Amino acid sequence: MAKMWAGRTDGITDSAADDFNSSIRIDSRMYREDIAGSVAHAAMLKKQGIIPPEAADHITEGLGGILKDLESGELMIDPKAEDIHMFIEQVLTERIGEEGKMLHTARSRNDQVALDTRMYLRTLSGDLTGKIVSLIEVLNKTAEQYSDTVMPGYTHLQRAQPVMFGQHLLAYEMMFLRDIGRLQDAEKRMNMSPIGACALAGTTYDTDRDYEAQLLGFDGIIPNSMDAVSDRDFCLEMLSALSILMMHMSRFAEEIILWSSWEFRFIELSDAYTTGSSIMPQKKNPDMAELIRGKTGRVYGDLMSLLTVMKGIPLAYNKDMQEDKEPVFDAFDTAAMCLDVLTGMLVTMKVNEAEMLKAAQRGFINATDLADYLVRKGMPFRSAYQISGRIVHDCIGEGQVLESLPLETYQKYSGLFGEDLYDAIDLKTAVNSRSSKGGTSKQSVMEQIAWVKDQIQKIR
Repeated sequence: MAKMWAGRTDGITDSAADDFNSSIRIDSRMYREDIAGSVAHAAMLKKQGIIPPEAADHITEGLGGILKDLESGELMIDPKAEDIHMFIEQVLTERIGEEGKMLHTARSRNDQVALDTRMYLRTLSGDLTGKIVSLIEVLNKTAEQYSDTVMPGYTHLQRAQPVMFGQHLLAYEMMFLRDIGRLQDAEKRMNMSPIGACALAGTTYDTDRDYEAQLLGFDGIIPNSMDAVSDRDFCLEMLSALSILMMHMSRFAEEIILWSSWEFRFIELSDAYTTGSSIMPQKKNPDMAELIRGKTGRVYGDLMSLLTVMKGIPLAYNKDMQEDKEPVFDAFDTAAMCLDVLTGMLVTMKVNEAEMLKAAQRGFINATDLADYLVRKGMPFRSAYQISGRIVHDCIGEGQVLESLPLETYQKYSGLFGEDLYDAIDLKTAVNSRSSKGGTSKQSVMEQIAWVKDQIQKIR
């Protein structure tokens, strides 16, 4: 079948080359954006008197019919078409005749695909932001529910200091809020229109790029026509933001995997988000969390794939750039799926507060508070640190915890220890005493929860 670009060549290619060259399998997802862009282009051509008004009206009407038929399923996208742009133009010409061929005046597939991709990613980014917001809202509600639940905080995966479970969840909320910020920042730079740049050098027609950009909701136009068609840094920015988002989800998934193990037992995942073993009947495997962790590598690969594609391409457009859409679409699809699963997993999980508290008590994580007690009594911190370390060492040897050690034993280490010691090293006291801004006290946790709610309102 001869192609619409036939002329310099006969437009007849080998069937294997056709399949190799075709992008319809990937870019067919952008049919709405392609039609919207073409409607705006027809309006601009009409406004500027480049094509007759009645032809522009027929084109617009024809495009509307194509969109309606695609949405209803009456028209199916031809998998043998070269790309979505040529498919829609061919159908339009078949339906309205020669006037359909006027649509491509003063544009190229180079600026057309750049336009469609920016518009489509704009939609995907907005949808994904909504999913991240939903995740944050679930986390924030859970943080509020467990704002005074004590658990061990870790450094080096060793029990370090007591924290509120709500504080731990809030740390991820802050990360996910920044993920939204990165997507929104990338959107701002992406939301500039390339249409009218044509193949690379602009056009001899008296077009109005600003008018067309305004119709399509862009903030302005890309001022250099070669840049407009030859870079995909906006895709790379999105992929970078998605990779960081996936990294945050992967870290959280790793903690969920640890917390749900018998070694921790801090949480129990719903059966809806776990699987069993084919041979070990006692197993309840956190497969969904593990898949989130695993799929993070896939999104990293999408970023590296496009970085590699783009690194050696001279200006302006090259066919290599057809490889831009598959990785960025895949990354958005993967991130969206992971967000849905993670959100559902958190909504349905059970929190074992007793196990968290027991782990905190066994970990001597109030040893710093023991040292601080001595400092408040007048002892230099380094001396207090050494005494506290010896007490912990002896407790471990005797199977004791700090809270159960008798006062007379404490006083063998220092006469500064008094009856008020036990209140000072109580885990709830230890946590609530950390009331500095951003700290883990209940008051501070509630302030952070309120701050997150305010940020979400601004995003919405």
